[in-house]
Amino acid sequence: MTVQTIRDQLNRPMRDLRISVTDRCNFRCSYCMPKEIFGDDYAFLPKSELLSFEEIERLANIFAKLGVKKIRLTGGEPLMRRNIDELIKRLYVIDGIEDIGLTTNGVLLNVYGERLKDAGLKRINISLDALDPKLFGEINGRGISSNLILERIQFAKELGFRVKINMVVQKGLNEHQIVPMAKYCKENGLELRFIEFMDVGNDNAWSFKKVITKKEIIQLLSKEFNIDEVEKDYFGEVAKRYQYNDTETQVGFITSVSESFCSSCTRARLSSDGKLYTCLFAGNGVDLRSLVRSELSDEELEQTIIDVWEKRQDRYSDERTEETAKKYKKINMSYIGG
Repeated sequence: MTVQTIRDQLNRPMRDLRISVTDRCNFRCSYCMPKEIFGDDYAFLPKSELLSFEEIERLANIFAKLGVKKIRLTGGEPLMRRNIDELIKRLYVIDGIEDIGLTTNGVLLNVYGERLKDAGLKRINISLDALDPKLFGEINGRGISSNLILERIQFAKELGFRVKINMVVQKGLNEHQIVPMAKYCKENGLELRFIEFMDVGNDNAWSFKKVITKKEIIQLLSKEFNIDEVEKDYFGEVAKRYQYNDTETQVGFITSVSESFCSSCTRARLSSDGKLYTCLFAGNGVDLRSLVRSELSDEELEQTIIDVWEKRQDRYSDERTEETAKKYKKINMSYIGG
């Protein structure tokens, strides 16, 4: 297969594709889908408005021809998409795709774990924002204990998955869980990713005052551990990684707020309703679903994607202020994934 490298207005290539396979989730985390807004009567997308597995496969093939090497499946909660393992099988045989990951809250891993492994999946990121069972239940809005997620993490490790833990940190909520979480992950050989609280979507009441920065987290960790920064593996790697001196285990930071990585962002995003977004904080996307369901050829779809990427000049995190964060209308995380 001949790969065409395309670059945007800031000379950034397209290397990663995030695919949200559903807007549904069994959690109601305050920073993503607060239960006050996403209540029991919330109208999620009907199946007909989701991209089918065949449509996702077709688009993924085109993205691969344009330089995408890595795919991550997200949601909502991706394991709420029935037979998600069948999609993974389809994606793994696409020429040029070198790596597939999946981000999950872990609740349904007991149902899908073995099927995901059999489909070829090797890497899973599991979200866990607190070790404290009561606090975690409050954060996820469903009263689900962290003990259940810890069981799922162990199950995933036993199946042979490479497991990373994602922890969104908010001042006044769970910063006291930073060190306990780091200790747990270090002792269990799990790579932990601390994620700065971001202004994704419009419903999470974000402000700078709620952000715990990478610098602040490192100050806390340095009282307990000796850690050294690790060099990036490739252009476009988002996490800033450190390694504990006495183990092979690493800890990473997603620093969208305090240390923007817009200049090296290589990610395209396909929302659960089939729109192409070129930034996590975008307000508008290009409707690929309608184009896929029209009479357009693969070549015409490819040209549409090229045109979108080559016009791209997103650098939201470079330009963010408290005022722009409040006023700028953005796609909700449940549609676009994290």
